[in-house]
Amino acid sequence: MPAENATETPGRDCGLCPRLAAFRAAQRAAHPDWHNAPVSSFGGLDAGLLIVGLAPGLKGANLTGRPFTGDWAGDLLYATLAEFGLTAGTYGARADDGFTLRDCRVTNAVRCVPPENKPVAAEVAACRPFLIDEIAAMPRLKVILALGGLAHGAVLAAFGERKSAWKFGHGAEHRMPGRPVLLNSYHCSRYNTNTGRLTADMFRDVFATIGPILEENAGI
Repeated sequence: MPAENATETPGRDCGLCPRLAAFRAAQRAAHPDWHNAPVSSFGGLDAGLLIVGLAPGLKGANLTGRPFTGDWAGDLLYATLAEFGLTAGTYGARADDGFTLRDCRVTNAVRCVPPENKPVAAEVAACRPFLIDEIAAMPRLKVILALGGLAHGAVLAAFGERKSAWKFGHGAEHRMPGRPVLLNSYHCSRYNTNTGRLTADMFRDVFATIGPILEENAGI
């Protein structure tokens, strides 16, 4: 089985994005016991499903060191994954809770926490080689789920595709020749769920399409 994080990942003191490095340094000074570093992906490289989010949350992955762990977005994401049999163990909102993923891997388009949870285009571009490397290192990858328009654009850029040719839309399914199937969902953020843009049922509906696609491509 491939190692969980055998791909190249940003170093703890990555300086590719000066704004993010400065914000990270400020958080280290304020919260020295937090992770406060680039967040590595979660789940095995032999997974058939890759979920791509926006960036680590300030008091979520930036604190715990595991994607979507410790905040509302993770509560909804991992509960939904568990419902569809893609997890093992009990999610405890900590990196050491013993919770694991089955046939699924979770990452972010930007690996460091951005101020106000808003990365800029240059920061997404700086992290793109890590996403390209990750996708290339997943031999069984059949489906990529992009959470939000930024993640959707990051995946398309990693593929060398134009966003105008494959427009983001909640529940949209994009089949590019020679690529994993790209699915879209609104991001499972507290803002989106509080405003009703995304409901738990809407999120489940997206995941309900994943299993059949994985089975459809099982022999590939």
